[in-house]
Amino acid sequence: MVVNSANTIACRLSTIPESRLPYSIRILLESAIRNCDEFQVKSKDVEKIIDWENTSPKQVEIPFKPARVLLQDFTGVPAVVDLACMRDAMNKLGGDSNKINPLVPVDLVIDHSVQVDVARSENAVQANMELEFRRNQERFGFLKWGSNAFDNMLVVPPGSGIVHQVNLEYLGRVVFNRGGLLYPDSVVGTDSHTTMIDGLGVAGWGVGGIEAEATMLGQPMSMVLPGVVGFKLKGKLRDGVTATDLVLTVTQTLRKHGVVGKFVEFYGEGMSELSLADRATIANMSPEYGATMGFFPVDHITLQYLRLTGRSDDTIAMIESYLRANKMFVDYSEPQVERVYSSYLELSLEDVEPCVSGPKRPHDRVPLKEMKADWHSCLDNRVGFKGFAVPKESQSKVVEFNFNGTPAQLRHGDVVIAAITSCTNTSNPSVMLGAALVAKKACELGLEMKPWIKTSLAPGSGVVTKYLQKSGLQKYLNQLGFNIVGYGCTTCIGNSGDLHEAVASAISENDIVASAVLSGNRNFEGRVHPLTRANYLASPPLVVAYALAGTVDIDFETEPIGLSKDGKNIFFRDIWPSNEEIAEVVQSSVLPDMFKATYEAITKGNPMWNQLSVPSGTLYSWDPKSTYIHEPPYFKDMTMSPPGPHGVKDAFCLLNFGDSITTDHISPAGSIHKDSPAAKYLLERGVDRRDFNSYGSRRGNDEIMARGTFANIRLVNKFLKGEVGPKTVHIPTGEKLSVFDAAMRYKSEGRDTIVLAGAEYGSGSSRDWAAKGPMLLGVKAVIAKSFERIHRSNLVGMGVIPLCFKAGEDADTLGLTGHERYSIDLPASVSEIKPGQDVTVVTDNGKSFACTLRFDTEVELAYFDHGGILPYVIRNLINTKH
Repeated sequence: MVVNSANTIACRLSTIPESRLPYSIRILLESAIRNCDEFQVKSKDVEKIIDWENTSPKQVEIPFKPARVLLQDFTGVPAVVDLACMRDAMNKLGGDSNKINPLVPVDLVIDHSVQVDVARSENAVQANMELEFRRNQERFGFLKWGSNAFDNMLVVPPGSGIVHQVNLEYLGRVVFNRGGLLYPDSVVGTDSHTTMIDGLGVAGWGVGGIEAEATMLGQPMSMVLPGVVGFKLKGKLRDGVTATDLVLTVTQTLRKHGVVGKFVEFYGEGMSELSLADRATIANMSPEYGATMGFFPVDHITLQYLRLTGRSDDTIAMIESYLRANKMFVDYSEPQVERVYSSYLELSLEDVEPCVSGPKRPHDRVPLKEMKADWHSCLDNRVGFKGFAVPKESQSKVVEFNFNGTPAQLRHGDVVIAAITSCTNTSNPSVMLGAALVAKKACELGLEMKPWIKTSLAPGSGVVTKYLQKSGLQKYLNQLGFNIVGYGCTTCIGNSGDLHEAVASAISENDIVASAVLSGNRNFEGRVHPLTRANYLASPPLVVAYALAGTVDIDFETEPIGLSKDGKNIFFRDIWPSNEEIAEVVQSSVLPDMFKATYEAITKGNPMWNQLSVPSGTLYSWDPKSTYIHEPPYFKDMTMSPPGPHGVKDAFCLLNFGDSITTDHISPAGSIHKDSPAAKYLLERGVDRRDFNSYGSRRGNDEIMARGTFANIRLVNKFLKGEVGPKTVHIPTGEKLSVFDAAMRYKSEGRDTIVLAGAEYGSGSSRDWAAKGPMLLGVKAVIAKSFERIHRSNLVGMGVIPLCFKAGEDADTLGLTGHERYSIDLPASVSEIKPGQDVTVVTDNGKSFACTLRFDTEVELAYFDHGGILPYVIRNLINTKH
């Protein structure tokens, strides 16, 4: 191909006879053809993808080699720890430690460490960043060492933005040009919302850290060739309806349809009505609707966005030429070839209405007009995803308290946290400027915010600040208390900081069901803040509206939000901007120069980052006293011979769960509770309680993370008969212990353990510690009704056996109490085990039942044979000449 007057090389897919393949599958096909070496990728793999329509229903396995890897600091620190540890292991086994080096570009954005310690202050950004550096200096220094010690690794310093927004606005290539070789950009990331880049036409999704490390080291990802759901969009959104309302509707629709393990590909005439930022919002929440990705093929709107964000004209011309030549570009001015999909869905955009989701799950959508009634039914309902079981006589309880010398009141449903946060929405100028217009109208009418509501604004990139200032609207957000607090994930991942002591006491001492309203993507119980039991996802303009109302117990149609300066009732409709008003401000305020100026300086960092001094060696010098970075035990006794498969003999059940246990339950990212085993460990090592930081920030230390496994304060374990918290029963003695202490007792007694669970086990974030932690606790197998995709893969990567009950069966129907002892017999040779085969589980009280062994591919069985993916990679790198 000749592109921009230069000769280039590319795999020409236009010669492939099957032109009706979904666009997302064509990306897998191109990768397979380009990497076909009859060793890692074979011609039969290419043939499987070409014949996708017939092969995908058969769950066939294919290898995939993504073009790059994306990390954030919570998952990036343990990844770099593992790489450093693998270098040591290579050395000990007589291999070349320099083989442990990324072979594809790795981008790591530090965005998960900033907390909202200071809010409602002009100085909040600087104050929070100083605290962030004080807490995380050692981690940041380690990452800076990694960026020097490893090739191909770019680290974007703290204070730059949120990884997925930076990926969208700056890092995403769309098409790579590597020395004249052109190929589609594709990415796997150690964060489940990596899917946001699918909105730009780049195939990307979240994987566990261990899988990402293998990808960095040149291993192909083994995956089941997915089905693709075609999602047709028609019409356009009505006035007053936002992209957030659309994504919450799409999430609910796709959850109902069932898309776990599948790609979703969007198409139809409605696509031309969706901005790139709207598409990115929908793609971002793929994990919430359960899909591997929600893909938007490249079209003219994509190219316009690339221009807006400062990509060069030559780059954009190259992208368009390459994709057109390979029939991977959608041109709506030409007749459309109808693609073949595994199943079809359709949505008229006119049918989308304003809504929120909650109070405990992202797919529990509530239309705004039904919110008040839904809230009251949640108070009534028994404890569950839609219930708090508050007795009727207590529902109208009013708690009087004193806030900084002023009398104050708190009721069920009152908002105590209102956060404009998360890459899902802060990447979208229309909803951000929409929120600012709501603030402007509210200020002009004289509305005020209750001073005890913790309000915050955390944009995903510096560009947001530039356009809010250019529009002249930031001052109104500041006036209401939505000052910028930092550039990172903040409240969306539980880094919401403390509530004021008076508010916290009023909630906890009176058992108030307090609310948080946030423009995030997850609202699992215990995630946003330990004291907000009701958490609602909403668009940024709705976050401002609910903060002004001060409660979720309101009907916006009929009840006023507040009083104007002259005492008149002000309603929701009085402060809500029209789509036209928003579009005008977006047009005049969001400019290409803002993106160029922001990203030209992105890796120069800030003075605090630049002043970090780090060692220069390629092998890391572990400090045994460090409570942040600790040498993990994974390779301690490793030899060149694989250990082979392991069964389970007379194992005790460590925990007995119901449905929807998330990775937040298994490995919380938030604050370290003062009475937890992790707190005890830190105190014993002289760490002051105020310096505990979060579990997420200490993922480079296996000792703390093992103690933090199953440490979520909202954990519901059937052994505890209704009591909520991170405890379990040591079956032999009947003693109630912390999960960590019980696990250590089983280990000291030489006993294996298993976990029993319901449906959707491991949903939520892609965190690999949700698999590493149980493995370190001695868990040998998890038996569940179903697993979320990434978590099952992580368990496999750590050598833990995932088993699924047969359809229609679970622990309850089989009469299992968890007090039994469990044996799982597996052959001693991996060659005798088949992916997805049935295995028999036998208990000591005579029960026997069949389960499906969820090693889904031959490659996963090879990992199991080697004791996990990382030992497999090390042995392969030592043995191979490739």
